[in-house]
Amino acid sequence: MALMPKILLFSRRRDRMSALAEQLGGKFEVVASDSVESGLQQLREGNFSGVFLCGEEISPASAIIQAGGLLDQLPDGYALLDPNERVVWCNASLRRLAGREADGEGLPFFDLFNNAQLQGPDFTPINTALATNQSTHGLMQVVGSRWLELQITPVFGKSSETPLGLIAFVQDVTTEINERDRMKAIHQAGLELGDLTPQEVLEMDWEERKELLKAKIVHFTKDLLKFETVEIRLLGHADNKRLVPLLVYGMEQAAVERELFAEPTGNGVTGYVAATGNSYLCLDTAHDPLYLVGNATARSSLTVPLKRHDGILGTFNVESSQENAFNEKDQEFLELFSREVAVALNTLELLVVQQSAAANESMSLILNRVAQPADDILVDASQLLERFIGLDPESTTRLQQILQHTRQIKQLIQEVGKEIAVPGAVPDVAAVSAHPLLLNKRILVVDNDASVRSAARELLRQFGCQVEAIHCGKEAFALVRATHYDLAIVDINLSDMTGFECFRDLKQIHENLPIILMTGFGYDPGHSIVKARQMGLKHALYKPFRLDLLLTSVEGALSPPTEMKLPVTS
Repeated sequence: MALMPKILLFSRRRDRMSALAEQLGGKFEVVASDSVESGLQQLREGNFSGVFLCGEEISPASAIIQAGGLLDQLPDGYALLDPNERVVWCNASLRRLAGREADGEGLPFFDLFNNAQLQGPDFTPINTALATNQSTHGLMQVVGSRWLELQITPVFGKSSETPLGLIAFVQDVTTEINERDRMKAIHQAGLELGDLTPQEVLEMDWEERKELLKAKIVHFTKDLLKFETVEIRLLGHADNKRLVPLLVYGMEQAAVERELFAEPTGNGVTGYVAATGNSYLCLDTAHDPLYLVGNATARSSLTVPLKRHDGILGTFNVESSQENAFNEKDQEFLELFSREVAVALNTLELLVVQQSAAANESMSLILNRVAQPADDILVDASQLLERFIGLDPESTTRLQQILQHTRQIKQLIQEVGKEIAVPGAVPDVAAVSAHPLLLNKRILVVDNDASVRSAARELLRQFGCQVEAIHCGKEAFALVRATHYDLAIVDINLSDMTGFECFRDLKQIHENLPIILMTGFGYDPGHSIVKARQMGLKHALYKPFRLDLLLTSVEGALSPPTEMKLPVTS
């Protein structure tokens, strides 16, 4: 005859217990208990298939002890321990969490788990619960990098002041802990990505800082976020739809060299994300219509936009050799990380702009400080040259060398500006492209006012002009006799003559020299402009300078006669 399953029937009401025992007796071997103490003793001594609870007056702790088969269906682990920390009973979920096939009854609780390491906050939760008669909790790390949360609760009898045993509640919190750690990693990445020491700022150029940032991104993406393949593309400045690779790790060379644009179709997932600003989760690369091969072994991918405020800077793509490797949580983490990357890139660009601005200010200051003394040297050398021509060949040669070397000094300063790529201190590429006629033209500016001379140098230099600025007409005559100029800009109120007189005499020295006369707010008491127009003046300019009018006048004066523009009258 087969043995019937043995169950523990627990109730403090004897009338109910007798009736239930009679009903269950045909199918089960029923063992009755009317107290926690006797029930615990029965569980220790007998091999029960289940526990039957009867009566709402039983305490919650006792109810958990006796829920039996119901607790085996729950994902969380439950165990009943005696005061000596040994397992009296545990459900199937606890055995699964502990990685054990056998029941484990009779073993010390922590011996159920292989190499369990308590991580706090309570490092001795069982002792604490027994000593304080209070529930306590801790965190365990077990084999397989899994994390289990443990709660220990003492169990008391009806009149007992000391615990009769303990209930252990165990829950797998690996996912939550991993997500917490990834959030910490992202936060740490945000702190480190754009973090540069003062020494690094001083010693590293833009390319070196960019390489350092790329190394940090790879570290956090690969080692902490556990992504195998990484590609970051940025929208180009010149063409705001072209996606230029910034960082590539684990991608095939053909994919790296592939031209992609921020378009919703025809440019793969990357182009779609850049165009729409929406993240894209590709669960199966073999059947996704948008996916373009980046890594031949990739079976799934995740691409998110790099955003700064409402603007899209580029895209951040990761790939995996497993299908369905990414989920919505991965997308959330990568979106958060991409924001930190975008901030770091923006910080790097701001740093470059700040350094360029500082260098530009310094370079402009050097050029302005050097320009006037250099122009004074040119004047003095030119005036001396006139005296020695035909009389002293050696002195003439030396003076010509002084003129040449002085101009070379100014040119070398601009060359230094080109090497450090300082906007404004050297000709701007876009500005020169828009006004090619001005490139390398030597222009003479004649004005009493130092601020006007400085403004003319500053404005025309950014278009590639070589500007020499002096005080008076006599200095202008000496320079024009010694040097070829493409254009002269002359104020009508000079310290030694009128603008008309200067215009007339310059034309006598160099008949084909284009000349622009300028005056402040159209004031011309000597009628220099009217008189000069009668002698062929084509262009007049009014101070203070407006850049557009200055460019129009200069380009008009430099244009061949067939392309001569109308005089500026406003």
